[in-house]
Amino acid sequence: MIPQSIRALPCWQGEITAEPLHGGLSNESWKVTDAAGTHVVRFGRDYPFHHVDRAREVMTARAAGQFITAATWTGADVCAAPDRVGALLRRFHHEMPAQITGAGFIFWPFHVIRDYARTIAAGNSPFAPGLPDHLDLAARLEVAQVSMPIVFGHHDLLPANFLDDGQKLWLIDYEYAGFGTAMFDLAGAASNAGMNGAETEALLVAYLGHKPDAAFARAFDAMQAASLLREAMWAMVSDLHLSAPGVNYRAYATENLEKLAASLSHFTQTHGTL
Repeated sequence: MIPQSIRALPCWQGEITAEPLHGGLSNESWKVTDAAGTHVVRFGRDYPFHHVDRAREVMTARAAGQFITAATWTGADVCAAPDRVGALLRRFHHEMPAQITGAGFIFWPFHVIRDYARTIAAGNSPFAPGLPDHLDLAARLEVAQVSMPIVFGHHDLLPANFLDDGQKLWLIDYEYAGFGTAMFDLAGAASNAGMNGAETEALLVAYLGHKPDAAFARAFDAMQAASLLREAMWAMVSDLHLSAPGVNYRAYATENLEKLAASLSHFTQTHGTL
């Protein structure tokens, strides 16, 4: 059954058909076809606890864009094409600022982590006892960063947010898009997909145009850990405030904490202590 909220939209030409698109954890998307073609309708609410303001999302991707027939990527797909991912992110970061209108939102992962910690502490979460260690780690990872130009980033580069239409890559889900450091997108793409050393190097060479120096490589590995910590804490906050069928937020938090431990072990072996 098509929701009345979709039928009531004034943009349709003639009768419509619709089917749900699955995968969103904090929004609802439908594929809708009318006489003019195929479109995507996306519903969502503001989530202050996740810093999600839908005006921010609309600013990046206007509603009722044309539907794209494309394959949703997995982690293996991202790992298999680090050069394509690096080139896509370079274009996105440097071409998007000229297209953005209205207030400029900012995303700084270490502020997000600190604010998530306040929400988790106030919510009687089972993860609350670990917060002092998480905040101490976040502070050390922040100090490890290097100065970079401000770009317009995506900031939620899970593999499923890459689409491949057979000719080019697309990004979807702009809930966290805004101005910030390119390092978080690069590290997030690598850590979320589970890239190995060779794949990570190919990603960075495609983005930078050359191999990273030692300071950049250290900051990148630190940001990979920060990306995993933020993702784990996202799940901890979601466990308090969200409910999606079949989603176990506590298990997802634990999974990312395990990935974080592996990332920190790699950092220590490669760069020494933070």
